[in-house]
Amino acid sequence: MSSESFNWHDFLERWQEEWVPRADEEDDGGQNVVPLGRPGADEAAIAAAEERLGRRLPPSYREFLAVSDGWHVDQTAGVYQLGGAADIDWFRDPFDMTALYEQNLGDNPREEDVLLAGMWQRALRLETDSDMSYALLDPGDSDQDGEWALYVYKGWSGEFPDRFSSFRAYMEAMYRRFHADRVERCDFVNATTRLQDTHVEEARLLALRGRYEEALPLLEEALSFGRPRSAVLLNQLRHLLAPRGSLDYGHLVADQRYLPEILPVEAMSPASGEWRLGGDDHWLGMMAARGAARETAEAVLKTMRDGTYRYAPAGPWGRAVAEARELAYWGATDAAWRVLRDALPQWEAPGPSLIAPIGLLADPVLGLLVTPERGREILATPRAGETGAAPEPVSDLDPPGLAWLTEPSANWRPLDGYRCVWAEGVNPTRLPALIGEEGAELSAPTDPRKASWRAPKPHEREGVELWEDRAVAAVGRTAQGWAFAFDGHSHSHLSKLFLSPAPAASLSGRAVVVWREPRRTSPGDHPTAFHLSVAERGKELYAFTVRGTEIERSGAIPETLNPARLFRPEDSEMNSELRVLEALHTELGLSLPRFALTQGRLPTFTTRSWTRAPRAGEGFAYAYFVRHRP
Repeated sequence: MSSESFNWHDFLERWQEEWVPRADEEDDGGQNVVPLGRPGADEAAIAAAEERLGRRLPPSYREFLAVSDGWHVDQTAGVYQLGGAADIDWFRDPFDMTALYEQNLGDNPREEDVLLAGMWQRALRLETDSDMSYALLDPGDSDQDGEWALYVYKGWSGEFPDRFSSFRAYMEAMYRRFHADRVERCDFVNATTRLQDTHVEEARLLALRGRYEEALPLLEEALSFGRPRSAVLLNQLRHLLAPRGSLDYGHLVADQRYLPEILPVEAMSPASGEWRLGGDDHWLGMMAARGAARETAEAVLKTMRDGTYRYAPAGPWGRAVAEARELAYWGATDAAWRVLRDALPQWEAPGPSLIAPIGLLADPVLGLLVTPERGREILATPRAGETGAAPEPVSDLDPPGLAWLTEPSANWRPLDGYRCVWAEGVNPTRLPALIGEEGAELSAPTDPRKASWRAPKPHEREGVELWEDRAVAAVGRTAQGWAFAFDGHSHSHLSKLFLSPAPAASLSGRAVVVWREPRRTSPGDHPTAFHLSVAERGKELYAFTVRGTEIERSGAIPETLNPARLFRPEDSEMNSELRVLEALHTELGLSLPRFALTQGRLPTFTTRSWTRAPRAGEGFAYAYFVRHRP
């Protein structure tokens, strides 16, 4: 890092002119200004120090000494005073830190870890007064300009040293920290604070105009100076760039203008179960300390935890949110996102501290739609009355059809098997009445995978026979208008007692049932099985079941769905499955929303049994395993 354009005299003079005690220090009214530096060392003194040390000092430190022979850094806890040319000396690792760091290098250490382990023996010690802290320049960690990295080790912290790329980088960071330490003083106003506050306002307007990439560095720099509003504005940008994260919005909840957007976002972490320290009481106390009524915080946390919270802003943006939620509620997440995207310019900021609809992230249905790519799309869209170029729309997330069911991914495990009922011309709310167990009702939107995994087994439910196979199915509507009930975690066996729910689901039109069971080797040996049945007006039209190489069929099956054509002995199981899924999409227009089923939230209900009671002479086997603690 070249220091040719950096003026040490101006930098240190500005620091000295701006210096005031911290808010927690005694202030003598400016009668005795603390001299932070000393007169610069002449070339002879610097050369003498280099001769004593046996090394030429790095450029930025050498130039500093020529302007000020030492400096009062005044960290709250750390380094207080940097010595001059006559004070500095080699550290020589008096605490044997080298051995400690070398033993943790492992067999394939990173280059930066090797440098750090060797730093303790090589380093030049700069501080003369500190709180068990050390400012160490490392000649072994240098750049192309001859600058040495500077490490600050706080011996009381138990943490790794902080690394700065050069002495100049360290001093600039300490200057920013000096400002941040004094931001609570109402009289701490100078050219630097005014410039940074101007940058905060400039960044706010840039962010609202969709130019968030230009706003980010301005806010990051202002935050390093501790300027008000910089943290809450920056955190909104960072949160939308990483929507699944958790960020702190400080006292913004104290302002009623922002509370509806911010408090639910603050509640996301404890509502998800990630909160540990002190539990709910600690979090509620934090919110109360920031100005939010405890009763309000409790109510919001409850709705966040039970999934009933609804992000409901006012105005045109609020109407778009309601429309999008209705779409996403039944699985049409891409259509929902398009509604939100089109309405984003109409979002209005309730005050100058909010630059994005951050409350959207807390909505249990809509929040999950905000991927990092869509978060960037929000930030790149001009809003709140500002103008600018609209971003290129983010691509839809749901592929057409059913082929995705064969594609393994981080959010989908096809080897678990799946089964689904599609009903044509039916409102999804009617499915519990058509194929649900007695008294079945739709749940609040939930993670369909967890709902299926956690469903109780027959032996765990009172009044349920062991032969029964009741599924917890996620409910939605396809782009083609079919209502569906999908179980993506089916461990049940497609047995001879299978009773298709297609006739019961077809009272208003056609209904289709698909069940794909993977190969199972325990208990017994069951080959991969695939079932299709189609019914209309309460009567089954046709059906087939393929188990390995065996095919059972009934009714007049269309040639496009002929199992003999779709399941070929010479083909792999996956190719056959893919072929039949593509045929179902082409022939019947069937599809399923991948995002909603694998990453989103959908209402669920418990179906009637997919198996019938054994008749005379028939039997069934039921096995389950219980893990006993030793």
